[in-house]
Amino acid sequence: MKKEKKGKKTVPQKNRPAGALKRKTPSEQPPSFEALCVVGIGASAGGLEPLDKFFGHIPPDSGMAFVVVQHMDPHYKTAMPELLSRHTRMAVRMAEDRAQVRPNTVYVIPPAKYLTIFHGALYLSDPDKDHDVRFPIDLFLCSLAEDKGHRAVCIILSGGGTDGTLGLKAIKAAGGMTMVQDEASAKYGGMLRSAVATGSVDHVLRVEEMPQELLRYVRHPYISAAPPPETAEPTFVDRLDKVFMILRSQTGHDFSLYKRNTINRRIERRMAVHQFKKIGDYLKYLQQTKPEVEALFQELLIGVTNFFRDPEAFEALRKKVVPHLFEKREAEQPLRIWDAGCSTGEEAYSIAILLLEEMERLGHYYKVQIFATDIDEAALEFARTGLYPEAIAVDVSPQRLRRFFEKEGNSYRIKKQIREMIIFAKQDLIKDPPFSKLDLVVCRNLLIYLSGLLQKRILPLFHYTLNPDGYLMLGPSETIGEFANLFSLIDKRWKIFHRKSSPRIAVEFPTAPAVKEPEGLQKRALKLHSESGVVSIAEKMLLDDYAPPSVIVNERFEIVHFRGRTGPYLEHTTGEATFNILKMVREGLRLELRGAIHKAFTRQERVVRPEIRLEGNGEIRTICLTVQPFQQKGMDGLAMVIFQEVTPHAPADSGQKKGKGTPQIDQRLLDLEHELNTTKESLQTTIEELETSNEELKSTNEELQSTNEELQSANEEMETSKEELQSINEELVTVNSELQNKLDELSQANNDMTNLLSSTEVGTIFLDSALRIKRFTPAVAKIIHLIPGDIGRPIGHLTGNLVYEKLVRDIEEVMRTLIFKQRELQTREGDWYLMKVFPYRTMENRIDGVIITFMNISDLKKSRLAQEALLDYTNRLIEAIEQPLVVLNKRLRVLSANEALYRVFQIQREESDGQALINLAGGRMNIPLLRSALEEMIERDSTERTVEAEHAFPALGRKRLKIGIHKIKLKEKVVMEEEELFLLLFEEQSHP
Repeated sequence: MKKEKKGKKTVPQKNRPAGALKRKTPSEQPPSFEALCVVGIGASAGGLEPLDKFFGHIPPDSGMAFVVVQHMDPHYKTAMPELLSRHTRMAVRMAEDRAQVRPNTVYVIPPAKYLTIFHGALYLSDPDKDHDVRFPIDLFLCSLAEDKGHRAVCIILSGGGTDGTLGLKAIKAAGGMTMVQDEASAKYGGMLRSAVATGSVDHVLRVEEMPQELLRYVRHPYISAAPPPETAEPTFVDRLDKVFMILRSQTGHDFSLYKRNTINRRIERRMAVHQFKKIGDYLKYLQQTKPEVEALFQELLIGVTNFFRDPEAFEALRKKVVPHLFEKREAEQPLRIWDAGCSTGEEAYSIAILLLEEMERLGHYYKVQIFATDIDEAALEFARTGLYPEAIAVDVSPQRLRRFFEKEGNSYRIKKQIREMIIFAKQDLIKDPPFSKLDLVVCRNLLIYLSGLLQKRILPLFHYTLNPDGYLMLGPSETIGEFANLFSLIDKRWKIFHRKSSPRIAVEFPTAPAVKEPEGLQKRALKLHSESGVVSIAEKMLLDDYAPPSVIVNERFEIVHFRGRTGPYLEHTTGEATFNILKMVREGLRLELRGAIHKAFTRQERVVRPEIRLEGNGEIRTICLTVQPFQQKGMDGLAMVIFQEVTPHAPADSGQKKGKGTPQIDQRLLDLEHELNTTKESLQTTIEELETSNEELKSTNEELQSTNEELQSANEEMETSKEELQSINEELVTVNSELQNKLDELSQANNDMTNLLSSTEVGTIFLDSALRIKRFTPAVAKIIHLIPGDIGRPIGHLTGNLVYEKLVRDIEEVMRTLIFKQRELQTREGDWYLMKVFPYRTMENRIDGVIITFMNISDLKKSRLAQEALLDYTNRLIEAIEQPLVVLNKRLRVLSANEALYRVFQIQREESDGQALINLAGGRMNIPLLRSALEEMIERDSTERTVEAEHAFPALGRKRLKIGIHKIKLKEKVVMEEEELFLLLFEEQSHP
C-alpha cells in the first residue's frame, strides 16, 4: 500500500479524504473537472464479482473517476473499499460529503445514504422516509447526467429490480455513453433487462470486455476535446445535409431546421460510440447500415421525461390554470388538452392526475380529452401500455401511487380511469395539422431544440389552436419571443401564458385536401363573401376618412398595429429597424407620450393631453393625444394611442379691445407655462419610477446583505466541517485498521472451519430458511450429488443416492416444528448412514435454516447384523439340546433358555427373560446348593463345576438333579454385549 508523508504521521493514501491530499505544483495538477470523465456504476445482487473483474482490467492511470453505487443493508458495515482495493491499484475510498471527485479514484456509496454529484463534488443525504423503496442508482446517475453531460458514462451490472433504468436514460439524453452487462454472464438479470428495454443502451458486453471499450470511448475527440487531425475531406457542416437527407428518406422526418449545436453533439456521440473520427467515414457507415440510421434517429429525439417533472411547475399549473379550465364549463362540453412532444407519456399522465384531482374536489366530472403526441412510435407504444418501473416512486407521492397506480411485480401500471382520458398519437409538429378548439397546450422542453424559424411557425400555430380563454405552458428555458401580442404572461418562472384576442396573423400549417362542395353551397358562400367584402370596404373608407390616426402599443412601448395616416406624428429613424413608439415619435411628442402611456398602464385609465404644440415642416400643429388601455379580457397589456389635430384654444380676453391699461398676454408665456406643466408631469412620472427602482434596489441590497451573512456563516460551518472531517479521517484510519484485523481473524477462522469440515467424514449441508443450499462439506457429495454451482438452489431440486423419498418432507417438518429428527438410511450402493436434521440457530437464538448431517454407520450396521446372526445361531443351538438348559449373565439373570427347561420345570417363557435365577417361577429354581456354587465360581473365577442336589419343586415333587455349570468368557461383546456367560445343564437322576 502506497503512503504519503504528512508531517511525522504516515497515512494510507487510499483512506484519505480529498482535502487531505498534499498540494500539487502546477505541473502536477490533475485535469480540470470539466474535462474529467466520470463513470457511474450501478450494481445490486451478485454485483461484487463483476466489479472485481471490471476493476481488475482497468489500468490505474486511465484518467477517469469511478463511482460505485450498490444496494446495501442500511445497518451493514460494508467492506467494499477493502475488497475492491485488492483488484486495482487505484485509490478506493468511501464517498464522503462534499468530497471533490478526482481522476484515477474509485468512490463507493456508504450504507443508508443517497449520493449525488454537483459541480464535481459528491454530496451525501439521507433517504426519504416517505418512500419504502430506495433508488440510489437512479438518483446518482440523473445528477451525473446534469453535472457531466456528454462526459458521463453509465454502467449497469448484475442486480434485481429496475433501479438504474431512469438514470441510464438521463445519461443517454445528456450525450453520455451507456453500457450494460450481458445477462448470460450475470447472476441476476432484472436490472439488465429493464435497462436494455429502454432502447438507450450503447453496448451490451461481458464485464471483461467493458474496460477496453470504455478506454476507446474516452480517448475519442468527442470526450478528450482534442482537435481532430487535419484532413482534406469536406467540413463537418458540409456533410450534415447528406445526413439529414438519409434520415428523411428512411424515417420521413426532417431535422435540418433543428438547432445545429444539439444535432452536431448527437452525431459526434454516435461517431464516438463506433470509433469514427471523420464525418465522411461515419456517413459511409450510415449509408450502408440501416439499423444505425434508426439508432441516430432515436438519438436525435432526446426523449427524457418523468412524472411531475419540475414539481413546482405542476403546482403552478394546478393553482393558476386547472381551476379556470372548469369555470363556467357546461357538463356536455369536453375539456380538450394537447401535450405536444409527450415522449413516453409521463407528462400526459401527470396532467390527467391533476385534472382528476380537481374534478374530485369539485364533486363533478367532465369529459376530458388529452391528445398526447410525439414522432417516436416506440415511445408512444411504451406510453400506451402505461407500465412504468418502480423507480417512479421517487417522483410520485405515496398517496398518488395508491390512488392512481396498481403494483405489478417490480412495476406500476396506470389505472384505467386515467388511461381512458388520454389519446396517444404519432404527429410531427412541423408538418402535420394541429388539433383545434383546445383549452390548454403543453409543449415543454421541445422548442429549445428547434431553430428560431421553426419557433416562429409553431407559436402562432398554438395561438390558432387555442380557444379564446386558452392557456399555453412552455418549458422553463423557453419563451414566446416576439409574440407577446399573442399571449399574456401568467407565471414568469414556469412560462405559463394566457391567450390574447389579438388580431389574426398568418399561420402556416398543412391542411387536408379540399373537398368539393355542392354548387348551391358554393354560390351561397360566394354571396356571403361578397356581402362581407362590401361591409369591410365601407368600414375601411369611414375609418380612413373620419377616424383619427392611431396605433396599438404594448407595455414595452412596441407598436403592434397601425391605423390611419400616422406619418405626421411618427417617422422611421436611421439605423436598425424598430417599432418602439418612443423612438419613432417626433421630438415634440416624446415626453408627453412617455408620461401618458406610463400613467395609462399604471392606473388602467384613459389619459388625455388636450393641446400639444408640434412643429414640423415649417408649420405648427396642435395635437390632442389620447392613450386608452384595453379593458377587454384577453387584451390586457395593450393600449391605443390616438393622434387628433385640434384648433388651439383662444385666450378669454382675445376679443376685447386693447387699451393702454390692459396687460397684453404673451403667447410665448402661455407656451412656456404649458411646457412647464408638461415637464412637471414628466418629472413626477420619472420620480415615481425612480422611487420604485430605489425601493427595489433597497430590497435587493438587503437580500445581498442577508446572502452575505449566510455565506459568512456557511464559510464558518465549512471551516468547522473541515476540522471535523480531519478528525473523522483519523478515526476512520483507526477503525480501518481494526476492521482489517477483524477481517484477518475472520479469514483465519473461516480457513479453520473449512479444514475442519473437510477433514471429517461427516457429510453436512447448511440450508437457509427457504431450504436453499448455503454450504456443504465434500463428504456429502457421495450421498447427494452436489457441486459448487448448486449453492443457492433448493434442496428439493437435487437428486440423491439415498433409497428414501421423504427427505424434503422431514426437513420441512423440522423447520416447522423445530424438533430434532434422525433416521438410518441406506444408499443404492448398500452403505448405511445415520441422518440427523436439526434447526440452525444464530447467536441471537434466531432460527435461520436447517442443518443436515450424514454419518457413515456401515461398519456398525454390519457388526449389529453379525451379532443378530450369532445370537440367532446360539438360540437355535440351545433349542436343539434335549436336556433343560439356561444361559445366565454375570449378574445371574436369565438371558435365554430352551424349550426343555420350560417343559420339565413347568415355567412360562414370559416369566423367565431377564429374571434372576433365584426368582424364576416364583422362587421355584432357588436351589441353595446351586446358588452357592455359582457365587463361588464367580469369586474364584473357575470355569466348570458339577453340582448334585435334591430339591422339592411345588407341583412336581422332589427331584434329584445333576447340574453342570460352564462359565464362558467372550473376547468381544458380540452377544448381548456381555463379557461372561454361565451355561447351566440340568439332568434328572433316579432315586437309589
